Amino acid sequence: MDAASQAVAATLMMEPIMGRIDQMMPTGNSNNNDNDNLPQGRSLSQLVVANPLPFRRTIRRTELRQIVPLADTTIYDMERRGEFPRRFNLTARCVVWDLTEVETWLVARRQASDTSQLKRAPSPDVRQRKRRPVKSAPVL
Repeated sequence: MDAASQAVAATLMMEPIMGRIDQMMPTGNSNNNDNDNLPQGRSLSQLVVANPLPFRRTIRRTELRQIVPLADTTIYDMERRGEFPRRFNLTARCVVWDLTEVETWLVARRQASDTSQLKRAPSPDVRQRKRRPVKSAPVL
């Protein structure tokens, strides 16, 4: 798809959203009370909270790898255990994750790490290695 057709497609996708936003915007009356121009007499802050945008950003596996530096198998294992946000299929061959869920997970992991709530892997016992054995300390 060339750049011109991508721009047309993006414009067509945004028309329903922009139409709803235009309906919510105040009319041209210049009264001192701005809430009179808003639908149902709501304040602008109430309107923004009540009417979030109807879409959420999703990311594919390549973007997820850039955000979360874990191996695919680790992510799949954590999903299965319920420790990572679940992926979902857009089509039969397209798997995506919700970006807000992934970002929320990262923030929660950061907080857990800062408060030492995460279990750290134990250090390996180097004396049990089969290759490159540890030299015994010299007897003094």
